[in-house]
Amino acid sequence: MAQSPWTAIVHQDDGWWIGRDRRVPGVRAQEPKGALAGPLLATLAEALALNRQDALEHAPTPHEEIAVAL
Repeated sequence: MAQSPWTAIVHQDDGWWIGRDRRVPGVRAQEPKGALAGPLLATLAEALALNRQDALEHAPTPHEEIAVAL
């Protein structure tokens, strides 16, 4: 199944970029603040992928993935 687009919530705090995905509680990332938030977005995308992989590993077989619009 193709991954759906996601929206990152990003802010700067005391020398750090902080990011999270509003759809997935607990998926957060942080990177030292630089000129751009690019490294933070890459780390956040990796956290989302790991969260998805963890969900797939714990899903019973058979299972299906269903895209849900919020």
